[in-house]
Amino acid sequence: MIDYALNLWLTFLAGIVAPLGAVCVWPLYPGFLAYLSNQLSGKESKKTYALLGFIATLGVITSLGIIGLIVTTLFRASLTNAIGIISPIAFIILGIVGILLIFNVDFGRFLPQTKAPILKNPLASAYVFGLFFGAIVLPCNPGPIIALFALSTGVTNAAANFSLFLVFGLGMGLPLLLFSIISAGRSQQIINWMSRRKTIINRSLGIVIVLITLYFLIFDFKVFG
Repeated sequence: MIDYALNLWLTFLAGIVAPLGAVCVWPLYPGFLAYLSNQLSGKESKKTYALLGFIATLGVITSLGIIGLIVTTLFRASLTNAIGIISPIAFIILGIVGILLIFNVDFGRFLPQTKAPILKNPLASAYVFGLFFGAIVLPCNPGPIIALFALSTGVTNAAANFSLFLVFGLGMGLPLLLFSIISAGRSQQIINWMSRRKTIINRSLGIVIVLITLYFLIFDFKVFG
């Protein structure tokens, strides 16, 4: 089956791509920056901002960890028994999503617009923001999420399978951590740059997903053989 180390790298990269390729969650980035501005006076050191970004990332990891715990405890046995069938199907679904992205299908338009909750305590608010962020990305950008589930079907060990969800969450939370460290103005410039190129981002992501799908179907699962 798929090498575990390769799984980890692909899962981490998929986690990074998940929010950056999800147009419907891009408004959450300015919201996160506004939250930092409102919660802090602006005189704090970079370490304080980095701490809040780290706490938000922990929230994202927790969100994915809960999903991973559900998958590994409730569905692992059935997945293991039917892995030879489920894995190729999962990658085929992933390929379909990639094709839809190539045609610039915006999955976010089918979702209601929501705002992340803000609490009085900055640390608690950052953590809840991360939890919320992780949950919103899942339906908004199904490609990397399906990739996560497809890759996880190739890992039969429950602990190793669970670790993939944590690594995916780490990748998802990384942009929040980076945006909390760099200046708000610079972060907004990056977000605006992404918004102007969302079609290119979607199509590039779709092409990569289709290529990954074909690779695993042909060389790992030998579906066409």
